[in-house]
Amino acid sequence: MESPNDRQSPWLWPRWVMRAAGIYNLVWGTWVILFPHHLFDWSGIPRLNHPGIWQSVGMIVGVYGIGYWISASNVQRHWPIILVGFLGKIFGPIGFVGAALRGELPWSWGVTIITNDLIWWIPFAAILYGVFKRQSDPLARVVSGATTGEILQEAYILPSPKSSNGKSIDELSKERPILLVFIRHAGCTFCRETLQALAGRLAALRDLGLEPVVVHMSSLVEGEKLMSSYGLQSLVHISDPGCVLYRHYQLGRGTVSQLFGPSVWWKGFQAAIVKGHGVGKLSGDGFQLGGAAIVNQGRTVQVFPAKSAATTLPAEEDLRTSLQCAAPM
Repeated sequence: MESPNDRQSPWLWPRWVMRAAGIYNLVWGTWVILFPHHLFDWSGIPRLNHPGIWQSVGMIVGVYGIGYWISASNVQRHWPIILVGFLGKIFGPIGFVGAALRGELPWSWGVTIITNDLIWWIPFAAILYGVFKRQSDPLARVVSGATTGEILQEAYILPSPKSSNGKSIDELSKERPILLVFIRHAGCTFCRETLQALAGRLAALRDLGLEPVVVHMSSLVEGEKLMSSYGLQSLVHISDPGCVLYRHYQLGRGTVSQLFGPSVWWKGFQAAIVKGHGVGKLSGDGFQLGGAAIVNQGRTVQVFPAKSAATTLPAEEDLRTSLQCAAPM
């Protein structure tokens, strides 16, 4: 049975793409099975002595068509079928180019590569990207129909945030103003860059009157190891695998340009290779952006949403200005 999310209009187009792919494959496979010599005659290649081999290819293509048609009913559930088809549409053209360069196939066969493979690259990739983004979202684990308020009240499946010292954000902010530093998933090179920057600016932030508190999506144990690796074991950190706090402070999930734009790739290369932060395994929602927030006496003073995956800490001048504006007259 389809969920309400499956019927949302932005996800109607994948259904039609997969249906179109299914029909195309069934038609193409049937043509090859019934008329195995047509393509060879058209391209001027001698007919096969054993056309059954080519007809078997047609049957394989037709079976893919059935799989595509089934996947159209629910791309979230049947994404492995789409992934296998997408990989075939990538490796197929590579094999064709190699055969054409060796003179084993005429370049005129490239027309079939266009319709069989190339025109499907973008829609298949977009569907797989969308599926991965949805399934990475902690909200995907919530019972369908839950409201944002119910989610934030932890009435459903999302795990509640836990701090390393057992204190809540309200309690911490009543001791002194705190700077919540939201990092991306622990395997992200920018997460590590942010922690290194935090370690280098720790004294300056405390001089401003702010006590940093790191929010991450890993467990408390994993978070402790990560913090210790940057000399930040003295800081309080909060484990928020359900991204409840990220949403509470309205830190969004990234768009394609915010996550994979040219400037992000370039900064990622610098952070991972030049600065030596490397890249780790995905731990959390890979689409979630980071940011920061100043909280004082339980009140949110200012939120600094990340503009892209490469955003690290807010500038000290911006933090100082926010604190001055929030100070009582």
